[in-house]
Amino acid sequence: METLKQRILEEGIVLSDEVLLLDTLLTHQVDPQLIADIGKQFARLFGGERVTKVLTVESSGIPAAYATAFELGVPLVFARRKRTLTAENDEVYCERVPSFTKGIVTDILVAKQLLSPNDRVLIIDDIIANGDAARGLVRIVRKSGAELAGFGVVVEKSFQSGAQSLRDMGVRCESLVQIRSLSDKTVQFR
Repeated sequence: METLKQRILEEGIVLSDEVLLLDTLLTHQVDPQLIADIGKQFARLFGGERVTKVLTVESSGIPAAYATAFELGVPLVFARRKRTLTAENDEVYCERVPSFTKGIVTDILVAKQLLSPNDRVLIIDDIIANGDAARGLVRIVRKSGAELAGFGVVVEKSFQSGAQSLRDMGVRCESLVQIRSLSDKTVQFR
C-alpha cells in the first residue's frame, strides 16, 4: 500500500531504533478512508479463507479489524485487556502477555461464547514488534477449538521477531507494510 507508506513517511515519528510513533494514523487517531482501504486490502488477501470472525486486541487494533470484518461481512471480536465485573474466570479464554509499547504485562481476555470450534478466525492488528500479543491471540484461538485462518498486520517491524515467530508456528502472516529499519531516525521499508 503505497499510500500507507507515504503517510508513514510524512506523519510517523521515529522515537528510537525500535519505536515508531503512528499516533496520527493508527494508534491514537485514524483516517477513516485509509482504514477503509486497509480493510479492503485485508479482505482481498484473506477473502478465500472462509473467515467467520475477525479477532484483535483492544484498542488500537480495532479500527483496522473493524474495517476488515465489515468488508468480509463477519463479526469483529476484540480481546479485552481488563476483566469486566460480569466475567467469571471460567467464562473467558485468558492469556498473559507483555506489551512492547506499554512496557507492562497484561491479561488479554475473550469471552468463551464468542469463539467456537465452528469458527475460522482471522487475527488483525495494527503493528507487530515482538509478537507477544499476537501469539497470545493465537493461543486463545487454539484453546477455543476454532481454526486460525491467518494473521494480518498493518505495519510489520521486520527487524523484530514477532511476525517471523508466527510464520515459524505455521501461521499465515500478511503485512501491508514491512519496515526493515528505524536506524538513524529514518523509516526504511522492506
